[in-house]
Amino acid sequence: MKSVFITGTDTEVGKTIVCGLLANYLASKDHTVVTQKWIQTGSENFPPDIAVHLDLMGKNKSDIEDYLSDIAPYTFRLPASPHLAAALEKKQIDATKIKESFQRLSKEFEFVIVEGIGGALVPFNKKNLVIDIAQQMALPVIIVAANKLGAINHTLLTIEALKARDIKILGIIFNAHNEIQDKIVLEDNPKIIKTLTGEKILGTLPWSKDRPLLYEAFEPIGRDILLELTK
Repeated sequence: MKSVFITGTDTEVGKTIVCGLLANYLASKDHTVVTQKWIQTGSENFPPDIAVHLDLMGKNKSDIEDYLSDIAPYTFRLPASPHLAAALEKKQIDATKIKESFQRLSKEFEFVIVEGIGGALVPFNKKNLVIDIAQQMALPVIIVAANKLGAINHTLLTIEALKARDIKILGIIFNAHNEIQDKIVLEDNPKIIKTLTGEKILGTLPWSKDRPLLYEAFEPIGRDILLELTK
């Protein structure tokens, strides 16, 4: 399996940035890669998370226009949990449609990088969670954790939820939540999670608007992920 599902310990933790950086890294190694957002909420037009992915990859909308219906199968206006956003528009999210869109992309690209929505346990209807779809497709998962005070609890809960579903965890990326954080806390979070769980810490990303700095910081993370995905 050369594809991966990227989930977070919460919303706004850096999943979108990580997806874009990973896609850019894989493309830089001459692999064909596409990102996918199964469910996008808070959007009426072009999916904003996909736009960020493309920007980080140095691409634009025209590069994916032939695949857009599969890249973003569901888009809803309300910035909310998928089950609520869909219900308010009197629509239903079909897991089969999502799986089929993924399979079509998998035939065209070596890697499909799927960005989840919110944290790991987000419902898309009154019975099912988005992570259930990833489980059914046997997609390995990368956890993105906001590196801040409180990260330990959120990360441990996410790991437990994934393990309970027998989902393979490729590793954890700690993403600096903002530039105002205690350095001691930021350095300890990955260490204690590694000690408590034994899960692989893929690396940490700094809080920065400097694109070259982010690319450089992500390079060793991307290398490790590529090795894991091609074993």
